[in-house]
Amino acid sequence: MLPSYVQRKTGFLGAGEDYEQARAVLVGLPMDYTVSLRPGTRFGPQQIRYISYGLELYSPYQDRSLAELSYYDAGDVFLPFGNVTESLRRIEEAAETLFAAGKFPLFLGGEHLVTLPLVKACVNHYADLVVFHFDAHTDLREVFEGEELSHATVLRKVAKLLPPRSLYQFGIRSGVKEEFEYAARETHLYLEEIFPALHQAVQEVQGRPVYITLDIDVVDPAFAPGTGTPEPGGCTAREIMEAIFTMKDLQVVGMDLVEVAPAYDPSERTTILAAKLVREALLAFVK
Repeated sequence: MLPSYVQRKTGFLGAGEDYEQARAVLVGLPMDYTVSLRPGTRFGPQQIRYISYGLELYSPYQDRSLAELSYYDAGDVFLPFGNVTESLRRIEEAAETLFAAGKFPLFLGGEHLVTLPLVKACVNHYADLVVFHFDAHTDLREVFEGEELSHATVLRKVAKLLPPRSLYQFGIRSGVKEEFEYAARETHLYLEEIFPALHQAVQEVQGRPVYITLDIDVVDPAFAPGTGTPEPGGCTAREIMEAIFTMKDLQVVGMDLVEVAPAYDPSERTTILAAKLVREALLAFVK
C-alpha cells in the first residue's frame, strides 16, 4: 500500500468512491453556449474541484466535517459542444437519475441555463417545489437575442414549472423593466438584499421541498470577479455563506452553483469561495 501522502486528487475534497452508498452526489455541467458577455464557465466545475484541496474538511461555522458525510463526485456530464437541445436533454436525464435514486444532487455549472433541466427533473419528484434563486440578474426574459433558451431566460421558464409564486429571488440588481414587472406578478423578488428577506422566506416555505440555484455573481465582484457578467453592488462572501446557514433547516432537495468563470480571476478567490460554498452546502443540507 502506498503511503497516505500519495493522494489521487480527482473529484471534490473528501469525496468517496461508492456511488451506491453516497447520500449526496456532485456532478459538473460544463456548458456555456448562451452566455452574453464573457465565456468560460465550462471550466468552472473542474477548477472548483481542484481548488477545494486548499480547504479543510472541517467547518468551524457548523462544527461538522466532510469526513462525517457520504458523498460521491460523479465527474462531468459529457456535452456535445454547441448543441443546446441535446446538452439540456443529457443534463435532465442525469438529474432525473439522481432524484429517482433518492440522492441529494449538487450540480456545478456552467452557465445558468443548466438550471432549467435540473428543475424539470426535480419537479417530477417534488410536486410542491419551491426554488430559491440567488443572483445579480433577474433572468426572467421571455427571449434574449432571439433565443428562448438562454441564461437570461432560464428563471422565467423555471417559474412556469412551479406552483404559482413559488420562485423566490434574492440579491437581484440587474434586469430590464419588463422583467421586474413580471416578477411583481409572478415571483417574490427582493431587490439587492438577501437579508432580512431570506429569514422571512424561510418561514413561509417551511414544510415544502426547496431547490436552490446560486449564481456566483450574486456576490459583489470585489469578492468574486471570476464570472461571465459581473454586476457591482452585490453581497459579501460572508453574507452568501450566512445564507447557506440560514437555509439549513429547510427541506432542501437539490442545489446548483453556476457561472464561475475561472479565467477572469487569476487570484482564484472566486473558485475558492465557490468550493467553500459547496463544502458548507453539503454540511448544511445533507443530514
